[in-house]
Amino acid sequence: MRVIKTVKELKEFVRTEKKAGHQIGLVPTMGFLHEGHLTLANQARQENDTVIMSIFVNPLQFGPNEDFDRYPRNLERDEQLAASAGVDCLFTPDVEEMYPEPSIITMTVTARADKLCGVKRPGHFDGVVTVVTKLFHLAEPDKAYFGLKDAQQFAVIDGLVTSLNFPVEIVGVETVREEDGLAKSSRNVYLTEEERLKAPHLQKGLQLGVQAAKQGDKSVEEVIERTVSYLQDHTGAAIDYVELLSYPELDSLEKVQGKMILAAAVQYRKARLIDNIIFTVRGEC
Repeated sequence: MRVIKTVKELKEFVRTEKKAGHQIGLVPTMGFLHEGHLTLANQARQENDTVIMSIFVNPLQFGPNEDFDRYPRNLERDEQLAASAGVDCLFTPDVEEMYPEPSIITMTVTARADKLCGVKRPGHFDGVVTVVTKLFHLAEPDKAYFGLKDAQQFAVIDGLVTSLNFPVEIVGVETVREEDGLAKSSRNVYLTEEERLKAPHLQKGLQLGVQAAKQGDKSVEEVIERTVSYLQDHTGAAIDYVELLSYPELDSLEKVQGKMILAAAVQYRKARLIDNIIFTVRGEC
C-alpha cells in the first residue's frame, strides 16, 4: 500500500492508474478506522481495480463548539487496517495541504441540509460537500463509497453528484453494527460503561417505530411519538431529534407512505450518537 500526503503525489498516482485503464474506487474517511470503514474498503476492493482511501479530519464540517481538536486520531493504526483491507493508496493530507489558502469559492447546500443533524450544525454540510468535491477532483473515482449510518450525508452527496453532474457513482453501504445492534462509530470510545450498555436501545427504538409505521394505521406523529417514548425510557440520553422523512429528499411527510427514513440522534455526556432505518411502505396508509 502506498501512503501519499500531498495533492501532487496523489494526482500523479491517479494519472498512472487511469493511463493503465484501471477503475478507481474512493473511500473518504476521517480516520480512526473501525469495521464500518473496512466494510466500505472491502466492497470497493471487490468492485474496482484500484482502491484509494482518504483520511482527513475536515475542519470545515466542525462547528465552533464541536470536537475537531479531540476527534480521535491514530494514523499508524489506520495505515495497518487500511492495508489489511486491500487499500492500494492511502491519502493522508494535513489541513494546510487541502486548504493551502483561503478559498474564493464557497459551496452552500440549499436542500436536504436543514433537517436532522443539519438543524443544529449550520454550515456542516457546506464543509462536507466542499471536501468531497475536492476529493472527487483529486482522486477521479469511478465509484465512491459512503456508509448509510450517516444517511443525511449520503442524501446530500447524492444531491451534489446529481446537481453538478459528477461522473462518479456513489455507493451506499449498510451500517455495520456491534453484536448488540449499536452502530459502529469512532465516537463510541467516548461512552462510559453504563452509557455503552444503554446505547443499543437507540436502534431498538427505531425498530419499534418502523414496526409501527408498517402496521398501516399510524400517522407520522404517532410513529415519532412511539419512538421518542421508547428512547426516553431506555437510552438514558437526551434526545436531540427523532424524525420521519422522505428519502433521499428529506422532505416532511403528510402520511406514512413511500421510501422513508426514521432517524434519531441522542446526546450522552461526551458522545452524540446517530442512527436510522431506511424503509418503504407501499400503498395508502
